[in-house]
Amino acid sequence: MEVSSLRIFLSVAEAGGVSAAAEQLHYVQSNVTARIKKLEQELGAALFVRQSRGMSLTSAGRVLKDYAERILRLELQATDAVRGTIKDGGSVRLGSMETTMAIRLPAILKALHSNLPAARISVTTGRTEGLIRDVLEHRLDCAYVGGPVEHPELEGEIAFAEELVLVTARQAVTPNVLLVFRTGCVYRARAEQWLREEGRLPYSIMEYGTLEGILGCVDAGLGCTLMPRAVVERSAFQVDVEISPIPAHIARIETLLIRRKDTPLSGAMQKLIELTGSYR
Repeated sequence: MEVSSLRIFLSVAEAGGVSAAAEQLHYVQSNVTARIKKLEQELGAALFVRQSRGMSLTSAGRVLKDYAERILRLELQATDAVRGTIKDGGSVRLGSMETTMAIRLPAILKALHSNLPAARISVTTGRTEGLIRDVLEHRLDCAYVGGPVEHPELEGEIAFAEELVLVTARQAVTPNVLLVFRTGCVYRARAEQWLREEGRLPYSIMEYGTLEGILGCVDAGLGCTLMPRAVVERSAFQVDVEISPIPAHIARIETLLIRRKDTPLSGAMQKLIELTGSYR
């Protein structure tokens, strides 16, 4: 069983058919079909159900898909580990909360690139809940998330400590509306905890997809939010809002850099961990 055949098999499974997979892989269809048939002969089992509108996995195909993903992941990790030994750093698929990306990561990523210019670095932003899931499911190598995080398959260290503050409009009466990211954001959970403890009930929620959207709408007087002080004080956002302190047990929140315990550390990941410690 060749790794290249497993790659073709996964492409067909994800694309739902030979023609689409061949186009993605830049292969001729007959080559893709022949490789799938050879793989089925080697395993002695049909991997796909051929239908008029495409192909779907059989039970045997679903089993192979799980193993194929693991094998290809290990192949990538092995390549990265070897490249790391020759000082190019390998690669790192990094996840980050949007706030951390905005205020903490530019300097770290600049230093990382300066130290390892040949390393391949990709950054995905998201909410803590989704980032943790992506690390657990191997879609990310590591991620900056809001703490605390407790999971038997994860390890990490404190990257930064943030002070959350109440952010309101300066020139308008702020209604009892909380402006937040969608469910899964650790700041949103803290904000709702604060509202309940303050007895500000009932309250309503307005969800946003971007940091700029939340702060802009707070500035317009649509509601309030909790946000790290460092984010609000950034002049780049060009908002004129008022910030107020909140109780310390709500205000202090730690950002963690997490990774799976079984993920080999590439040179880039090792340098990222080192740099994170120096930028606290």
